[in-house]
Amino acid sequence: MAKVLVGYYSKSGNTKKMAEIIAGSIKSNGLNCDLKAVEDIKAQELLIYDAILMGSPTYYGSMAYQVKELLDLSVQFHGKLDGKIGGAFSSAANIGGGNETTILDIINAMLIHGMIVQGDSQGDHYGPVSIGVPDSRVEDNCCRFGKRIADLVKRSLNE
Repeated sequence: MAKVLVGYYSKSGNTKKMAEIIAGSIKSNGLNCDLKAVEDIKAQELLIYDAILMGSPTYYGSMAYQVKELLDLSVQFHGKLDGKIGGAFSSAANIGGGNETTILDIINAMLIHGMIVQGDSQGDHYGPVSIGVPDSRVEDNCCRFGKRIADLVKRSLNE
């Protein structure tokens, strides 16, 4: 059965809450899903997953160094993540605080690995974003994101 990783870094707990909602949505759509803080993920573990989702707070318009470190370490497996599904989500303190640039930085690394990333024509186009504590809009977008990832994984594996 397909395996999905939802990895995150969270200092305030906002990104962690988003990760929990996304992981719950993936599980409720019938897939195995591991929820892990990036500090607890070894780069080699990325190889066992069919989909990898990464969440980060926004620091100066980019991802937290803990997420960047994991992505940097994944370079040793360049080409081995090809065809896996990827996605990203982010939280920030302010509107215009860099959520989209953070998500795009994570997605750029995934695309260089050859991963498949699906946008969304509704809601948060690049991936779920939260300003401060996730509200009902964010929760809805996280649930939608999780379902769309689960559906994409199922289609890619013909389950």
